[in-house]
Amino acid sequence: MAANDRAGGPPPARRASGDSPGRSGGIFGADAVLMRASLSAVAPGTSLRDGLERILRGNTGGLIVLGMDKTVESLCSGGFVMDVEFTATRLRELCKLDGALVLDKDMTKILRAGVQLVPDPTIPTEETGTRHRTADRVSKQVGFPVVSVSQSMRLIALYVDGQRRVLEDSAAILSRANQALATLERYKLRLDEVAGTLSALEIEDLVTVRDVTAVAQRLEMVRRIATEIAEYVIELGTDGRLLALQLDELIAGVEPERELVARDYVPEPTAKRSRTVNEAMAELDSLPQSELIELTTVARALGYTGSPESLDSAVSPRGYRLLAKVPRLPNTVIERLVEHFGGLQKLLAASVDDLQTVDGVGEARARSVREGLSRLAESSILERYV
Repeated sequence: MAANDRAGGPPPARRASGDSPGRSGGIFGADAVLMRASLSAVAPGTSLRDGLERILRGNTGGLIVLGMDKTVESLCSGGFVMDVEFTATRLRELCKLDGALVLDKDMTKILRAGVQLVPDPTIPTEETGTRHRTADRVSKQVGFPVVSVSQSMRLIALYVDGQRRVLEDSAAILSRANQALATLERYKLRLDEVAGTLSALEIEDLVTVRDVTAVAQRLEMVRRIATEIAEYVIELGTDGRLLALQLDELIAGVEPERELVARDYVPEPTAKRSRTVNEAMAELDSLPQSELIELTTVARALGYTGSPESLDSAVSPRGYRLLAKVPRLPNTVIERLVEHFGGLQKLLAASVDDLQTVDGVGEARARSVREGLSRLAESSILERYV
């Protein structure tokens, strides 16, 4: 490759003409899966990352394609067919050659070395250096991740499906991750408060759309921050183990709670308005951060009218959320209880005999449900007023 390998700007968000369009680059985009898998492959603690850092320390550059197929083979000119086991040392030594390396998709073998990559020159790129322009175009054309090690800028750049990610030092990533973790702790504390308030209001049958949207909003905010931290964990590799443990503890139960809130409160379909639970959750997913802070927008995502006046409208839960808190109660039984009684207030008023009329609910389970709901009612009221 040419010696000019100065890093350029970020790549465009779409593939070249004739290829499929690039997907959303947000944390919930489909291409995020490929980016995360690629980041995991080059994370600290992996043999590939060790090899890349050896290249940097040796003050040389490199261009590495992480996958081989007929399309990649058609772009290769010259070089050597290797087909040898991958090691960090071999990667470092072979990158001394004036050319690119091609690994198999599992990164266990070095298949080609010293090759000249000749991608389609019509593929648009905003990169300026020869090495980086080639890496960007190859990644878009073949669909495999491409790593470019810049000798002059002393950085490692990963190109995946139209995205460019510079691999940073673990200390810098940890600093940002810890800031995000502190933010997540504050948001989770607030989520616990509004969720506890909602439980108490459900018992008293005093829930409004505002109360529901406040919980849905906080659940979505917590989930988005957690997703950002999860990406840091992937980038950190073995250096992110403690961060992963903290994250798992903080977000335990958040995803099920989000679905339960939707199942409890998404309005029943009507002739004018029809939205399923999955559609409501997908709508929340797609809300930009600037709109997520507005309760009216969150209410519309859940299927309500979303006017400021509608936020104070009374709503009643179906009972999924509180029944899920009863120990050892199978989901199938929860479904039957909700279908039979139609709402939480009727469930709370049901006797043991009433509960036994539901298919799959014997006397022991009926008593368990009755006692479980009573304890939840007592604890929720106490937490709200004491």
